[in-house]
Amino acid sequence: MPYFVYVLRTSSDTLYIGQTNNLEKRLREHQNKVSKSAKYIRYFLSFKLVYSEIYKTRKEAMQRENQLKRWSRKKKEAIISGDLKLLKRL
Repeated sequence: MPYFVYVLRTSSDTLYIGQTNNLEKRLREHQNKVSKSAKYIRYFLSFKLVYSEIYKTRKEAMQRENQLKRWSRKKKEAIISGDLKLLKRL
């Protein structure tokens, strides 16, 4: 079963990073603001999926999620835009 690490950009231009084994379902949960959705996302009118990666195990996905959460905003924006040169410099 694949696992996904994903980045959402909120209507206030903040970034949310999460991981799941069913990306489409997780995005619906966030969109519908159900009890399983992240509390952080519920505060915003909307969001957009701006980046995702796929992993074979939950452990790998969780490790990557934690790594991305520790990155600076500039580094996150570089990976979202696919600017690998900037990413390497940061």
